[in-house]
Order: sequence, then C-alpha cells, then structure tokens
Amino acid sequence: MRSDADAAPVDDFTLELRTIAPIPRNERFGRARDLFGIWFGMNMSPLTVVTGALATVSLGLPIGWAVLAILLGNIVGGVAMALHAAQGPQLGVPQLLQARGQFGVYGAAIIAILAVAMFVGFFASNLVIIAQAFATAVPALNDTLVLAFATAVSFGVASFGYKLLRQTTMLSALVVGSLVALSFFWIFGVNDTASYQWHSGDLTAVGFLSVVAIGAVWQIAYAPYVSDYSRYMPAETGAKGAFWGTYLGCVTSAVILMSLGAAVGAITGADDTMAALGSLIGPISTVVLLGFAFATAAYNSVNTYCSALCALSVAETFKPGWIPGLRSRLIVTAAIHLLGLSIALMAQSDFMTFFYDFITWMLYILIPWSAINLVDYYIVRNGHYAVEEFFLPGGGRYGNWNITAISVYILGFVVQLPFISTSSYQGFMLERLHGIDIAWMVGLVVSAVVFYFLARGSVEEGATNDARR
Repeated sequence: MRSDADAAPVDDFTLELRTIAPIPRNERFGRARDLFGIWFGMNMSPLTVVTGALATVSLGLPIGWAVLAILLGNIVGGVAMALHAAQGPQLGVPQLLQARGQFGVYGAAIIAILAVAMFVGFFASNLVIIAQAFATAVPALNDTLVLAFATAVSFGVASFGYKLLRQTTMLSALVVGSLVALSFFWIFGVNDTASYQWHSGDLTAVGFLSVVAIGAVWQIAYAPYVSDYSRYMPAETGAKGAFWGTYLGCVTSAVILMSLGAAVGAITGADDTMAALGSLIGPISTVVLLGFAFATAAYNSVNTYCSALCALSVAETFKPGWIPGLRSRLIVTAAIHLLGLSIALMAQSDFMTFFYDFITWMLYILIPWSAINLVDYYIVRNGHYAVEEFFLPGGGRYGNWNITAISVYILGFVVQLPFISTSSYQGFMLERLHGIDIAWMVGLVVSAVVFYFLARGSVEEGATNDARR
C-alpha cells in the first residue's frame, strides 16, 4: 500500500492529510463523551426542524402523537446507527470502505456511490433551508448569492478535514442549541399560547407509522459515515463507549429539534417552516434564523467531507493500493459542492415534496445494506476483519464481488417494492394495508435473516484480533 499522506494534522487549522487509509494507533485521540458532543451537534440545523414539521404539516398528526412517533422512530433507528459507530474504533477505516468485508471491492463501490448520492442530497437540502432562513430574516438578499455563500463556507470547513469539522460541529451544537431553547421559551413562555389556532390533525396509522419511519431513516441515514468519526477514537475506547456516546448525542438532539418543528407545524400549518418559526418568535426571529443559517452553512461540510471519502474509496477500487492525499480530497470535495449547489438551485420550488420523497427512498436503499453490515460484523464474523486486505488487488480474501451479500441486498430492496409509498411510486400492497408503509421493516427483517443463513457457513475462519486494525 502506498500513500502520499505521511502525517496527521497537528491542530484544527492544519489541512488533514489522511483520507481513506486506516488511522494509525499513535494518531488516535478523543473520548466517548467527545462523540456525544459531535453527534449532538450533527442535528443542530434547520433541516431537522423542517423534518419534524412533516409530522404535523404533511402527515397531519396531532402534536402529541407526532412527538411520540418522532421519539419512537429515533430510538429505533438510533440503535442501528450507533451499532455502526461502534465499529470505528476497532477497524479505523471509513464506514463504506469497511463494506468491502461484506460486498467485496466492486460490490462496496456500488454501495458507496449510493451513499454519495445521499450525502449530496442532504447537503443540497440544507442549502435550500439556509436560503429560506435568509429570505425570512433578510428578504432583500438574492437566494442564489445566499446558496453560493453557504456552499463556500462549507467548502472552507470541509477542506481542513476531521479536526476542524469536529470543533465546528460541537460549536454549532452550542449556538443552535441556545437558539432552539430561546425559540421554545418565546413560543410557549413569552407568547400568548391561548391565541394559537392549533391544527389538531387526525391520528391515523398511516401518519403515525410514516413519522416513525422518518425518525428511523433520519438516524439510519448517518450509518454510512458514522464510523468516519469514531474511527479516530483509540481502539481501547471500545464498542460500548462509541455506541452510547453516538447514540445519546444523536437521538437527543434529533428529538428536540424535530419536536420544535412539529410544534411550529401544528400551530401554523405552514409549508415554509422557517418562515412560520419566524412569525412565532417575532422580535428575535432575525437573530435566530441567521444563527441557524450560519451554523448550518458550516455544519453542512459534514456531508461533503464524508461523501468525498466515499468517492475516493470508489476511485481506489480501480487503482488498488493507491491512498489518495490532500490534493485528491480537495478536488473531489470541490466537485461535490458544485453538484450539491446545482441540485439546490433546482429543488427550491417544491422543496417539501422533494425532501419527503428523498428521505423515504434513502430509507429503502440503506436498510438492506445496514442489515447485512450489522449481521456480518456482530454475528457472522464477530468483528474480525483483515483490514489490510481491503486495499489489496482483487480484495484479498474478500474478493471483488461477494455474490451472497449483493444478492441479499437486491432481495432486500425488491421485497420492499410492494409496500413502498412515495409521491412517485405506490406499491400494490398499500391499498390492502390501508396506506401503511411497512416497506423498511420488511426489508430489514428479510435482509438480516436471509444473509445470516447464507453467510454463516461461508466465512473464512482464522481472522485474528490484530487483523482488525
């Protein structure tokens, strides 16, 4: 294996030289509570608030049931997400490069390409929300200029790499967390709540389970890159610390911000959640919305940093043993920012429909991969992987293609099709289920069970503990 990265950055504002190679033991740092801070900050963006508003605006749930569904979905999805995080300290490589252990080198490249599409979609969605926040706070500003500014901020942070991203995310948690607390206080403490015309909504199985699914996909959507952050933790930190630090941080902040969005939606019934929030907090709206926008512009770099690592792992697939360095990472990062900006410019006109369909399809795509990865890591191989063989021509013992895993992934996606519910596609079982979307649950169970029975007898024995790193 050759590398043009010889050392890790020495401080937050030194350009990171590491990309997809395993993080050496002497360059590991951090504690489990650091992961709590990072992942608490991951959700501190207006997009999380907008996602919560889907429960009461798009799906019409009463506020109490909306918050319960948000809580349940995040609790369930968070378990799967945090189980992926626990793999990072042991293996030391990006999450989707580790997928070579299940899918083979070329098979993992396909999963990585899908993940890049997801990251770019979330980046573009955040850009749209930033533009909405600016438009509400400072209407005279041109949306295109705002989008370009937010893209430039994100590129600047992503260029420095993990250490600055880590500090930026935790700072965003403090800034946006304070703004959220202030918003709750103003809406329910300062305002006359008796004047609210609450949109009571109706409790339906379709609406409730759809919101549970939204909460679950919000958490599972982090799974393809959650180890990109825990891989810097010392191996001695162990799976338990990585699991709980990530789980508690991510679930707590997601539930708080989504609940704010659900409340704003229930009070106003408005499609533009940022404008609706501004109308409820009145005199402090400019400070809150601009604070949200600036923090999100910096935090949005998380999506592009991780998508760049995925894209570089795909490139390495066709040049085995090449470990990309700083120049390669910056070029790919710039291209991803431009792509995301282009999508944001096109998605502004019908954003809520675009975003709901986007996160729903991401759930269907990610579920089979997540099930296969977790079963393979925790049950079939018990965490034993020869990481150095991920970079060998032909994938070493893992090969170019793992037909078993790929076949199960395809099966896990196909079995969801009869149950899928989006604006662009309706499965034929939906009518019989009165519109209830259980596709993701079917995909999860089928993928996990079938992969376990097919893979348990085909895994090579003898991977040692030293092969994990």
